[in-house]
Amino acid sequence: MSGFYDNLEAWIKRQKETKELFMKAEKNYEEADRLTLITLSRLAFQHMERTIEAFDNWLKDPMITTHMPKEMLIELWSQLRDIFYKLIDLDITHTSKFADHLKKLEDAESINPLFTLRITREEGESRRRQPPTTVI
Repeated sequence: MSGFYDNLEAWIKRQKETKELFMKAEKNYEEADRLTLITLSRLAFQHMERTIEAFDNWLKDPMITTHMPKEMLIELWSQLRDIFYKLIDLDITHTSKFADHLKKLEDAESINPLFTLRITREEGESRRRQPPTTVI
């Protein structure tokens, strides 16, 4: 069991270190350039993906599922549901704002024509941004 505890402690340490690194990297983010903001966002999404995958694997592990008390699962869901709904709201808001922004650029004929060519081709191939197909 000591190896199991060591792995848990190492995971917790890495998560704390990652949080500290992000907090340092994002200082004054409102004054950052576009590339820095895109990089921060992409790295955050990548870390969230790894964390979510690890959490999902955690909840598949019989050692965990057999011994985790219901109270911890209630607490987990209580916090997870807030994150889940906030992420959906973020996606709706961000995508809506960007769609509105693109419409204004299109109306002003300010969209780079190279990108409109690509979008026109993609529309012809029916490859649009779509929600996950696993939604119930």
